[in-house]
Amino acid sequence: MSIRTILFDLDGTLIDTNELIIASFTHTLNQYFPDKYSREEILEFIGPPLKDSFEKVLPDKVEEMIGVYREHNLHHHDSFVKAYDGVFETMKQLKEEGYQIAIVTTKISETAKRGLAVTNLADYFDVIIGLDHVTHAKPHPEPIIRALEAFNGKASETLMVGDNSHDILAGKNAGVKTAGVAWTIKGREALEKLNPDYMLEHISDLWKIVGK
Repeated sequence: MSIRTILFDLDGTLIDTNELIIASFTHTLNQYFPDKYSREEILEFIGPPLKDSFEKVLPDKVEEMIGVYREHNLHHHDSFVKAYDGVFETMKQLKEEGYQIAIVTTKISETAKRGLAVTNLADYFDVIIGLDHVTHAKPHPEPIIRALEAFNGKASETLMVGDNSHDILAGKNAGVKTAGVAWTIKGREALEKLNPDYMLEHISDLWKIVGK
């Protein structure tokens, strides 16, 4: 069956926020644990909701740490964020050709909208499922199910695209096709071992999947 609905993770998939995220984690963790965490260790925090990441290091200060992180992240946001090569052109064409496309992210939706606005992608996404729209974040299937409900879409006609294990697992848990992106900061091997249905070398590889 052909793909009609394509769900995208945002950070690290469509827009390059990696250095912003790493800088925000570094800033926050250094306030509580000066120089304890290396860049490689901080990479492990990328993907899950902030609450899950900070609970692992300081359970009694989670909300405080989230506040420190978000203040830094939003202050520096616009100077760091840019779309990956080909993303703007591909999203524009997908929208023009009638594909249902949505953002499914572990970010809160307002921050996701800001990232889309800065990269001139906002006009192409009528549906954004953020952390504030769900009870259970990825890898739980709920965010994907919410997106499908918004479109009245079918799992059998849907593809989930992401740069993190949470994206691939959420897709599998929701019964949709999955695609990893080879430009993930975690390294493509981290996604390949989860056996996604596809691996994108470039965002334009989507056209091979949808049969264009």
